[in-house]
Amino acid sequence: MRYRTSPRTGWQVAEVGYGMWGMGGWTGSNDEESLRSLHLAVELGCNFFDTAWAYGNGRSERLLGETLRAHAGTRLYVATKVPPQNQRWPARSDDALDDVFPPSHVREYTEKSLRNLGVETIDLQQLHVWSDAWAGDERWRRTAEDLKREGKIRAFGISLNRWEPWNGVKAIRTGAIDSVQVVYNIFDQAPEDELFPACTVERVAVLARVPFDEGSLTGTLTRESTWPQGDWRNLYFTRENLAETLARVERLEQLVPSSMDLPHIALKFILRHPAVTTTIPGMRRPRHVERNLAASDAEVLGDDLYRRLRALRWDRTAVIP
Repeated sequence: MRYRTSPRTGWQVAEVGYGMWGMGGWTGSNDEESLRSLHLAVELGCNFFDTAWAYGNGRSERLLGETLRAHAGTRLYVATKVPPQNQRWPARSDDALDDVFPPSHVREYTEKSLRNLGVETIDLQQLHVWSDAWAGDERWRRTAEDLKREGKIRAFGISLNRWEPWNGVKAIRTGAIDSVQVVYNIFDQAPEDELFPACTVERVAVLARVPFDEGSLTGTLTRESTWPQGDWRNLYFTRENLAETLARVERLEQLVPSSMDLPHIALKFILRHPAVTTTIPGMRRPRHVERNLAASDAEVLGDDLYRRLRALRWDRTAVIP
C-alpha cells in the first residue's frame, strides 16, 4: 500500500481507502462478511475509512467502531458525515442552511456518530451534501471551529453533489475546508476543470468517490442486470442509462492491457492525478478488498494509455431519464 499526505493535517493516508456505503443496508450486505472485509483491509495496510450516519442510520458507523476496537493499536483515520436535516439528496441552491445544517443539527449528529464509532474524536467530519449558496454563511464555519476546539473533530470537509464539482469552489476558497469529497473516475473527469486547481491552491485534501461509476467500471454489469426492488441502483441505471454506460465501458475494455484488469485501471487512472489524496471504493467482501487494495502496488499507467483514457470523459448533469 502506498500512502499520501493529507495537505492540511499531515496525515499519511492509504491512497486506496475504504468506502462503506454498501454496508449500510445495500442488497446482499451482510454484517459478518463486512467485518471480515474491514479487518482484512486493516491487515493489508488500509488506514482510511469513510462512512456516514445515513449509511443504515448509524449501522455502518457501528461496524467501523467494532473494527476500531479490534485494531486499537493501529492508527486508523475515520471520516463520517452529517446527514441533511431536510433529508434531501442532493442539496439545492434554494435550500436554506437553517433547513439543512443548522448548528444544533450538526452538533447532534456529531455526538451520535461519536457514540456509534465509540471514539472521543472524529478525524474528519463532513457535511453530506453541499451548496455553495451557503459558502458565505459564517455559522457552519463557526460550528466546525467550535467542534475542533472542543476536541470533537480534528478536520472538517464537505461532500459535493454528483456531477457538480464546481459547486464547492467557493467553500474551498473560504479557507475553512480541510477536505472535499467528489465523484471522480474515468468517465467523470470534470473535477479537473475548477475543483482540483482550487484544492491545490488552498491545500485541501481530495477524496475521490464512486471510482467504479456505481459498478459499471468493475466490468460486472450487463444489459440484463437488475436489482431487487428498493435498491438505489434501479434509479441510477435506468434502461437508457445502462445501455449508454455499457457502450462506453465496451470501448474502454478495448484499451485495458493484458497485465491489468478493468478495476485496476479505473483506480490507477484516479491515482494518476496529483490532487487526489485517496480514493474510496466500496468493498463489502474480502475478495473486493484484496483486488482493490492491490491496485496501489500495480504498475503506473503509461502516458499513451492515460491519454486514451482521458478521451473517454463523459460530462453528465443527470441520470439519463
